[in-house]
Amino acid sequence: MKATFDGTSVLTGRDGRVLYDQSGYGRPESDGIRLAPQEALYLLHRQKIEVAGYTFDTLLAEYADQRNFLRSFLVYRDLRERGYVVQTGPHDYRVFRRGEKPGTGESLYLVRVLSERDPVRFTKLIEEVVTARNMRKQYVLAVVDDEDELTYYEIKPQKLTGACAPFPEIGSCDAVLVGKSAMIRISPQSDLEKAGFGKRFDEERLMISPVELLYLMGRGIVRVTRDNATLTPDEFFAFAHESDPELAAKDKVYTELRRHDFIPRTGYKFGHHYRVYCGKNVHSDLLVHAIEKEAVMPMSVISRSVRMAHSVKKKMLFGCVHTTGIQFVEFARIKL
Repeated sequence: MKATFDGTSVLTGRDGRVLYDQSGYGRPESDGIRLAPQEALYLLHRQKIEVAGYTFDTLLAEYADQRNFLRSFLVYRDLRERGYVVQTGPHDYRVFRRGEKPGTGESLYLVRVLSERDPVRFTKLIEEVVTARNMRKQYVLAVVDDEDELTYYEIKPQKLTGACAPFPEIGSCDAVLVGKSAMIRISPQSDLEKAGFGKRFDEERLMISPVELLYLMGRGIVRVTRDNATLTPDEFFAFAHESDPELAAKDKVYTELRRHDFIPRTGYKFGHHYRVYCGKNVHSDLLVHAIEKEAVMPMSVISRSVRMAHSVKKKMLFGCVHTTGIQFVEFARIKL
């Protein structure tokens, strides 16, 4: 099939309309179809079209100066080879269900293309994920590594509603500050421990971590003294924040998890802020990392997080602190 390159796009004659009608390539015009660069290169590579005066190599060279073009083409080619109909926009690609195409079906995925070294800006990411959800599409990151291998991640907003049965009321108690933690004299199997707070120091004492302490102090459950003076939650926060600059975000995410009756415990061994339990489950269900609204994180760091969560059979969530609340975002590897 003959086609011409006008310096920007590749255009076919009227016989090219069959490419759109049968396989969803291009955008119809009065005298043929206009192909996006990725579409034209793919069809040229598959010997479905001939572009006057150009080979695959020379046409690729024409487009190669466009920012991030090569990785965009690699993702397009991979999706097409997997049997999907792919069109550009509104993100990088719209991907239709297998067997469906424009005019006869709806797109299933909205795909954004990144490299392994690209930063992920969570404010923008959440906006795009919410937009995709409102359009009833799945939001997918297609990540191209330095060896041109592809990995796909589905990104989903998560609401933690009705996850676990509520815990019984906890009686108030006194604690003494020990470093940035607190020590409570309380017998084993106390209400605090049953609700997932603290770590037993010995038969008489329970140690409460800083983020647990902030939560319990804020609800009037634990009264903390230092040098015989009672600390307010704000005073303790200022004191603990000196050695933990992430404490504000951690505290907000911890409080939100507790509001839904999850039990957050330290996730240090997994490289994250919390491992999270639902009810009396023996194993934690989630890994959660708290981040500020404007956080920027390299895709390579997120990839390691998802790998770790997958290896220990947990979901990987980032708790993004917004002015209006906490937005939890799940990252998961998928096979398209």
